[in-house]
Amino acid sequence: MSAAKQVTRQEIEDFLYEEAALLDAWRLDDWLKLLTADAVYNVPSNDRPDADSKDTLFIIADDIRRIRARVTRLKDKSAHAEYPPSRTRRMISNVRIVNRSGPSLSVEANFIVHRFRRDGNARPYVGHYRFELRVEGGKLRIAKREAIIDAMELGSMGSVSFIL
Repeated sequence: MSAAKQVTRQEIEDFLYEEAALLDAWRLDDWLKLLTADAVYNVPSNDRPDADSKDTLFIIADDIRRIRARVTRLKDKSAHAEYPPSRTRRMISNVRIVNRSGPSLSVEANFIVHRFRRDGNARPYVGHYRFELRVEGGKLRIAKREAIIDAMELGSMGSVSFIL
């Protein structure tokens, strides 16, 4: 039996909660350790959430190299969009395993990320995640992370300069 077949929904929930805690605490280097060597992070446009980033404009379409560069920029005090860092609080629910294939699991979950900035504005980002998780070395890792925002209009939400 493959390692992915043995992973329970509870283990996936615990993993996603840990990821959320790392991001909320801005422990970005620890968050990077949750990713596979070929990980991707996407935030598709809200009008074409099922499109491919190769031929459609995405809000974010990062491969592992760009993810690492994003983390480096976010930790830099000269990154004015996120210095001081936003305060975020993530709520994750309705975690479902939608497919198991070899070492991989396709997982979906709903989210709301409350973001607080120094200007006093609080903004909720609501949507759902699509993950491809892999079991590597006996541990879950993120191979693909997509955050699909439900908002019809994104302009009033401000930039998505943090990791959604």
